[in-house]
Amino acid sequence: MAITVDACAAQHQGDRKEQQDRVAVFPHAKRKGVALAVVADGMGGHTGGALAAAQVIHTSKNNLDHFAPADESAQCLLENSLREAHTMIKASRFMNEKDPHSTAVMLLLLPGRVAWAHCGDSRLYRFRGKALLSRTVDHSYVEHLIANGRITAQQALTHPNRNVLLTSLGGQDEPKIEFAEACDLLAGDSFVLCSDGLWGYFDDIELASLVAENPARVACEILIDKARQRGAGSGDNISLAIIKLVEIKEEKPTPPSGFVPRLRN
Repeated sequence: MAITVDACAAQHQGDRKEQQDRVAVFPHAKRKGVALAVVADGMGGHTGGALAAAQVIHTSKNNLDHFAPADESAQCLLENSLREAHTMIKASRFMNEKDPHSTAVMLLLLPGRVAWAHCGDSRLYRFRGKALLSRTVDHSYVEHLIANGRITAQQALTHPNRNVLLTSLGGQDEPKIEFAEACDLLAGDSFVLCSDGLWGYFDDIELASLVAENPARVACEILIDKARQRGAGSGDNISLAIIKLVEIKEEKPTPPSGFVPRLRN
């Protein structure tokens, strides 16, 4: 069974004065079947967050262009991209007198397998049809409380400290980075990378259904529209990338015009 990729990246400024998110899907410059999706959510005051998120995109694209799958592991590429972005964001403090930070989530597509890594609370969801297979765990204070049984996931959505991160790119400490990979891919699998300006308005079931029922571009449009409505005038920046694995259906040859099939007795 042949599989192709249906992908789309999209964003909206929301009700903020500035778009500090960045999102992109890059094909490898030379290697067919290799691509990288990235979502970065910048923080740090006027222009600072945007610069930090842009640095994540720039670093990841540059590393992808030089990535040789035969000589370098997916984990090495993803973790090096995040650590290099962290170093560059920290260095930019001394040049622009700002306090830039960014979260990031990345998905690397390779023939027959995928790998992903994240830092902060930008998420990756992995669905099979309408079922959630896994999602990244936010590096946030409320996720820490959930893990220790002190609050529920529902309570986390309205917790006063829900935006407090435990790690990010550009901070004083080395960033916490988590990596995962999968090779059991099937047609009908999909991946959603998004900033908290999107995932904060959807539960897993609704998100899975909207992605499964629509092409990637249409799903992006629907999700952004719903997030904007639910933000009710106070919505954050929204960024997302959707990657869907779709079966290529073989077309049966069309018989010549006027051809009438005959059955044998």
